[in-house]
Amino acid sequence: MAATHQFCTFLVEDRFFGVEVEKVQEVIRYQPMTRVPLAPPVVRGLINLRGQIVTALDLRRRLGLPEPSGERLPTNVVVRSDDGAVSLLVDEIGDVLEVSEDCRERPPDTIDGLARELILGVYKLEGRLLLILDTERALNVGGGFGHEARD
Repeated sequence: MAATHQFCTFLVEDRFFGVEVEKVQEVIRYQPMTRVPLAPPVVRGLINLRGQIVTALDLRRRLGLPEPSGERLPTNVVVRSDDGAVSLLVDEIGDVLEVSEDCRERPPDTIDGLARELILGVYKLEGRLLLILDTERALNVGGGFGHEARD
């Protein structure tokens, strides 16, 4: 019997992503942010999460995708990192999915640019692909925020 994995899923533009449930601290609605002067554009700001200051990274910007149209506010997927909690701003939250390791494949060639660098693998689901986000790479934005590049 094949091993299974659970992923917290979310949408960014029309792409369906997943992060391992064990890495997710919580999912919360949009929070007001404080801008960080001179921060990289991917750093949208800082949020106060029950007294804990958390960096909020815009996953659209991190993936090189266009800004959203309309007034819909992003959702925070707060993930755990070696440096503490970091929020990923996503368009829409999905469900927790359990998938079989047998369904995992390498990222297809149709995924290009920054997105390809941030994908660990894909799972073929009925009617769509679940892109597994490499949170370590996604959080590595330089400039003292998220993870720094490691040797």
